[in-house]
Amino acid sequence: MRYELVDFVGITGVVILIVTYLLLQLNRLESNRVSYSLLNAIGATLIAFSLLFKFNLSAFVIEIFWILISLLGIYRSLRARTLKS
Repeated sequence: MRYELVDFVGITGVVILIVTYLLLQLNRLESNRVSYSLLNAIGATLIAFSLLFKFNLSAFVIEIFWILISLLGIYRSLRARTLKS
């Protein structure tokens, strides 16, 4: 197996998702914050991008849903912030 730049991009996405989840579990990050959803969206996007080069349908589908759900979280967080103002 050859390690390429696209592999580094995917692994970076995985690390972002794992660290984000760890911070959530350690109560260092709140799930209703924009930062939580943004980090999830970035991590999933990097993984999905890497999958375009080494395609796996089931992994790609879950990453697309992870991105969409994260975008919903970003929208809801920003909307709640706007309603408070």
